[in-house]
Amino acid sequence: MDSSITVEHIREAASAVDPAFLDSPQFDCAPLSERLGVSTILKVETVNPIRNFKGRGTDYLMHRLGPSSQSIVCASAGNFGQGMAYACRKRGIPIVVYAATTASPLKIERMRALGATVELTGDDFDEAKGAARRRAAARGELYVEDGQAGPIAEGAGTMAVELSRSFELDAIFVPLGNGSLVNGIGTWLQNASPRTRVIAVCAEGAPAMALSWRQGKAVDAESTTIADGIAVRVPVPEAVEIMATTVDEVMLVTDEEMRTWMRSLFIDTGLVVEPAGAAGVAAIARVAAEWKGSRLATILTGGNLTEPQVRDWLY
Repeated sequence: MDSSITVEHIREAASAVDPAFLDSPQFDCAPLSERLGVSTILKVETVNPIRNFKGRGTDYLMHRLGPSSQSIVCASAGNFGQGMAYACRKRGIPIVVYAATTASPLKIERMRALGATVELTGDDFDEAKGAARRRAAARGELYVEDGQAGPIAEGAGTMAVELSRSFELDAIFVPLGNGSLVNGIGTWLQNASPRTRVIAVCAEGAPAMALSWRQGKAVDAESTTIADGIAVRVPVPEAVEIMATTVDEVMLVTDEEMRTWMRSLFIDTGLVVEPAGAAGVAAIARVAAEWKGSRLATILTGGNLTEPQVRDWLY
């Protein structure tokens, strides 16, 4: 599947994506801005049918693929699989999602509720991804990989379209998993606002994408973090290659920093945000003194937490 990302396709996606995912809330969060000394713009991707940003890219991917009776196979930590399940159910296309045996039970339940067949295998996302790829090759099914398929990044880039309509940003801090989100946003901002710095944010316990960006090639690294949405162990080479032109800097934040800012977001905005979703705010807090008086943005990428996680992490 083509991994290229174009401004023209992002522009098309901004009107082609299911309206349930477009025009999400975006605002200057006054309590955070006052505390940090920078204007902090939040783009909220938790108030939609799957409570995360993945619906934009998956819906645009299926729009580009067009009608098909071919089964689709993918792997997911849970949020991408929900997006694929939603987009495939809408079009009557069978979808099989491979997830690790350690995946969030809430995300597994929601993928199944959206019509996906969910196969649990392996100890982490990357082991599940290997199983998904092998199945698709053996059965002649279409394998879709987040981070590799260009239309997924183009759909995600619609967030940057919406932000750039309303704000002049000095920088945007983007949680970095497989790379579709930051590559879509970076591609659009190069065109619409080249002065805006694009800063990707990884979990300190899952540094593979940060190491890959710094070395200019895919570098595997162990992953131990509470942030399952950005817990990458084996990077997608195509995504790493594109990041060389879309990303200005990559930061690492700790699990404790993400927990701290999850709680702050809950108190200041009433939003339930999962660890990966708070990674950008954690990064802004770490460097706020260097950006004093600037306007910074981040994406709250998802809010799928189990009840025990809510109790443990937000209270």
